[in-house]
Amino acid sequence: MTTSPPPLAAASAGLGLRRGLLSALQAAAPGDVDFLECAPENWIGVGGRLGVAFEALAERHPLTCHGLSLSLGGPAPLDETFVARVGRFLDRHRVALYSEHLSWCSDDGQLYDLLPLPFTEEAVAHVSARIRRVQDILGRRIAIENVSYYAALPAAPAQALDEAGFVEAVLAEADCDLLLDVNNILVNAVNHGYDAAAFLRRMPSNRIACYHVAGHHDEAPGLKVDTHGAAVIPDVWSLLAEAYRVHGLRPTLLERDFNLPPFAELLDEIASIRALQRAAAAAPAAVPARG
Repeated sequence: MTTSPPPLAAASAGLGLRRGLLSALQAAAPGDVDFLECAPENWIGVGGRLGVAFEALAERHPLTCHGLSLSLGGPAPLDETFVARVGRFLDRHRVALYSEHLSWCSDDGQLYDLLPLPFTEEAVAHVSARIRRVQDILGRRIAIENVSYYAALPAAPAQALDEAGFVEAVLAEADCDLLLDVNNILVNAVNHGYDAAAFLRRMPSNRIACYHVAGHHDEAPGLKVDTHGAAVIPDVWSLLAEAYRVHGLRPTLLERDFNLPPFAELLDEIASIRALQRAAAAAPAAVPARG
């Protein structure tokens, strides 16, 4: 493994670096955000005005990366050339954390969606081997994100795991970290009828590298859609507070991909993350979840 960049502070709050936020981020005061997160696919090879703006922000703020297209669970061969390109990007920008989705998104070509995996031992073995290979190429650990999904793929009863068991098994088999998306827990809990807090408590504390929070859309009673296009709702803030209580503080990122509000409203949500972190730091420590 190569020497890793300095880790982010546990009590830190970040924001997704979106092109629609470039001007606001360039004008932001020091300390408004603690770190930025980008998708490397959206910035590798970008030049001109956008590239200059990105480079300046990457120099000014610690950077994390959240990938969109490795297709860790996919059937097509892993694109090792692309993985190597990502690795050079991570090294160049001293990226503190690289994460990807526990899903698949390509076969003969990109499907432009993050599709769920079957919760089976076979899928655990398949995706874990690919994660280990990515880590070998990059020379660093990566984190995988628990994803939102809207239909569970069928599996023989003797092979099936539940979602939490599947995530736990991949983390152990791949020996990687977890980006725990709190909004995705709530979305899946509502859509698939399980207890969000119970899922949260089952995640292994020592694997959690970072948290995500975001807004979602209520499509119908009992159906939430993970959009990243709205403000974080109170139930997600409460679940984040519980994550801090159960697992401890970790760097926490606010995701907002479209329907961008005035920048001040995003800073208000960043302030909410920091307030929860201060409250958790002041509270008695909980017994960490196993892992």
